[in-house]
Amino acid sequence: MSEPIEFRNRYTGELQTEEIYGESFLRFVYENPLGRVALAAAVKRAWFSRYYGQRMDDPGSAAKIMPFIGDYKVDPDEFLETPESYRTFNEFFYRKLKPGARPIAAGDDVAVFPADGRHLGFQDLSQTGGIFAKGQVLKLPELLGSEALASRYADGSGIISRLCPVDYHRFHFPVGGVPGETSLINGDLFSVNPIALRRNLEILWRNKRTLTEIDSPSFGPVLMLEVGATCVGGTVQTFQAGGDVAKGAEKGYFKFGGSMTITLFEKGRVTLAEDLAASGASQIELYARMGDEMATAVKG
Repeated sequence: MSEPIEFRNRYTGELQTEEIYGESFLRFVYENPLGRVALAAAVKRAWFSRYYGQRMDDPGSAAKIMPFIGDYKVDPDEFLETPESYRTFNEFFYRKLKPGARPIAAGDDVAVFPADGRHLGFQDLSQTGGIFAKGQVLKLPELLGSEALASRYADGSGIISRLCPVDYHRFHFPVGGVPGETSLINGDLFSVNPIALRRNLEILWRNKRTLTEIDSPSFGPVLMLEVGATCVGGTVQTFQAGGDVAKGAEKGYFKFGGSMTITLFEKGRVTLAEDLAASGASQIELYARMGDEMATAVKG
């Protein structure tokens, strides 16, 4: 029997088993030899995700919305618009929430989760013994596409935030400050579900991703990445570079598909929340919502 994907719920303290959207398909392409042939031939390719994204933009896809809400217990009371108002499944997927649906933890010295999802936190990335599986380490030069940039964050702190299709799919600034221009590193579109990442963490630096550095008065330079994945129809940035942004302000959104953000801090800048640090040490993801406390600044 395939190993289940478990995470800890911050709000209840309980271990839960993830209900994986499209689980049988994911297990076939990443755990079955025949499926891995299909993965190499089509699934990781950008055209496959564009095709699936176009299906989710078709007006006929709106018929999937109400069954999805029921099956995955999504709370429509949080939505800014009514479920019936969305013309396509994609419009529902990257929906906005009502003001106040995600309160932002107060304090200039508090960094918040940039997205709803399941998070792994590492106080010192250079001391990590395994990410998603024993022995896997984050290769920052490959991930960031720059040896110089990687050297600045090599022994810093990192938080991997994984969004499932059932999650709210807008991502936000974890700290206040001045964001620079976003750069794009092109690549494949493998799944970022642990079914795939347990087999090969290299997916993270092979997938298409975007990078933005935020100059924060309280946290120094903070690097935020958005990582694309299979069936992600696109990563859309909605912020303006060069101007001040508040902590918790919207940065952008993912179109259909599971996705991921990664937040990096330089060495000695932050202390991770206790339950987040414990999740990284135990290799069990922590479920928490956007706006909740992720780390605090180290006073210098």
